[in-house]
Amino acid sequence: MIPMIFASDNWAGAHPAISENLAAHVHGYVSAYGTSELDRKVEERLSEIFERDVAVFFVGTGTAANALALASTNRAGGIAFCHREAHVNVDECGAPEFFSHGARLCPVDGARGKMDAARLEAEIRRFPPDVVHGGQPMAVTLTQATESGTVYSLAEIEAVASIAKSHKLPLHMDGARFANALVSLDTTPAEMTWKRGVDLLSFGGTKNGCWCAEALILFDPAKTHEMHFLRKRAAQLFSKSRFIAAQFDAYLKGDLWLDLARHANSMARRLAEGIAASAVSRLAWTPGANEVFVILKRDVAARLEEQGAVFYDWPAPQDLAASLAADEGLYRLVTSFATRADEVDQFIAAC
Repeated sequence: MIPMIFASDNWAGAHPAISENLAAHVHGYVSAYGTSELDRKVEERLSEIFERDVAVFFVGTGTAANALALASTNRAGGIAFCHREAHVNVDECGAPEFFSHGARLCPVDGARGKMDAARLEAEIRRFPPDVVHGGQPMAVTLTQATESGTVYSLAEIEAVASIAKSHKLPLHMDGARFANALVSLDTTPAEMTWKRGVDLLSFGGTKNGCWCAEALILFDPAKTHEMHFLRKRAAQLFSKSRFIAAQFDAYLKGDLWLDLARHANSMARRLAEGIAASAVSRLAWTPGANEVFVILKRDVAARLEEQGAVFYDWPAPQDLAASLAADEGLYRLVTSFATRADEVDQFIAAC
């Protein structure tokens, strides 16, 4: 029986090229705390990829990157706007609020994980600058790819950025699955970020073949002073940061990161096409990257789990919940760089 692991791309291991590069840097002595030649090499490579000078801060987790990004934008009574189902709002245990010392997240609705631009505008306007009681807006954050497996188009990113800029708010992008979104849109890192109005980016590698590699990228290097202190205070300044740099060094070399994301996305498409052709199961919506949301009868889901499939049941969005039969549920399946076609085919055959 072939394992059918679709729980999360976090479950996948590390790509061999990344492991080998880590091993290649375990010997000898290099300067610590992000000052090594390897750290600088990766920073320069990221500037090349993004087509401008960027400031790079290595951290250990996506939650740390997101929380520090929002903490850097904090104001007294600060409010950051995010999608209701965003990772920062649902899955980070209050870390953004904790690291910003009391800032709040204001949820914004929108179909399939994407903030509706008109609703974002309305939510920001709920906090007029001359009313002290409500607090003051401090940032907007969007997730690319979203927690619903969809992808903001370049025009949609620009629309959100335009609203943020009209209120003089920085725009942060949670890019835990940045590469998956990028190859889905067939665009460039610059076009999907700063050219659309993004100011800060959580650049994820862990979900796409790294061991433990995340980076917070600031597109205006002049605004980095506070971030150095925020990262240190948050215990995210790694003394042996060369081991995060070594992962990114291999990850970015020869565009490996894009190849890994393309594979994960192609396995998601294969899975989605098989589900769409099923007589008993159906897609909840069309996936945009490497997360596939399916509607299964609960007894079918139980049988798949008995046969070795691993996936998560998922809370149904309000607009979908009403269409589910009593014996149906929503389930999330995630593919990764390590997903094999025979795993996908076996799952499709079983459901």
